[in-house]
Amino acid sequence: MNSTPQREADEVVVLSRVRRAYGAERTGVVALDDVSIGFRRGTFTTVMGPSGSGKTTLLQCAAGLDRPTSGSVVLDGVELTGMSERNLTRLRRERIGFVFQSYNLLPALSVEDNVALPLRLASRRPEPGSVARVLEQVGLGDRGRRRPDELSGGQRQRVAIARALITEPAVIFGDEPTGALDTHTALEVLRLLRSAVRDGGRTAIVVTHDPVAASHADRVVFLADGRIVDELHGATADTIAERMIRLGAWGERPGVRTPGGSV
Repeated sequence: MNSTPQREADEVVVLSRVRRAYGAERTGVVALDDVSIGFRRGTFTTVMGPSGSGKTTLLQCAAGLDRPTSGSVVLDGVELTGMSERNLTRLRRERIGFVFQSYNLLPALSVEDNVALPLRLASRRPEPGSVARVLEQVGLGDRGRRRPDELSGGQRQRVAIARALITEPAVIFGDEPTGALDTHTALEVLRLLRSAVRDGGRTAIVVTHDPVAASHADRVVFLADGRIVDELHGATADTIAERMIRLGAWGERPGVRTPGGSV
């Protein structure tokens, strides 16, 4: 699964023979081992695997948050390998949206100001009405003046999605974005991400342990020991859960929700 395949022109994120090792050569840890994969424009991919399989490292390398030990990462036609930190920061602010489990909202700022923050950090002024439009898009058109601590967990995650969308990014990366939410709220958040992909032509790449969340994706990629070992397309939550069990992904995760509601 890690051989370098022929790439398609509409792949907005491409990793080619990416290796990421930490520590000394003999005693260190290899988080990614010769990984090659592409993510097409306008698709939703979830990344799954056992704890320590390399999921978050894959996400971080693809987003330019971490540098591979070797290999190549191309995002929206730009080669990230060798870019300066300043240029990487600019690219992330302009072409990438991030959604995390912990929301990462600034409590002292209003919802509107949290959403506009990526633009202001990039020294850009929001276009008139753009913040209001994106808040309306995520169902929070009447919450712009509120503070994050006045919102529910699901509403905070909606603010985080609005913040990710405000720059009109090519790619949205999510690291367990539904991990802290109840089932109903998680489904609402997933529908918003799905809508951003479908209506905005964006690419979403999301790390998750939840097979129900993964079943909303076009493709599910499975990692184990730093390598891509399988992928499914249009799979049900039950099929995804079965594959995860075969990988031994939940041996140390007794709190993971399965499709039937058991843990």
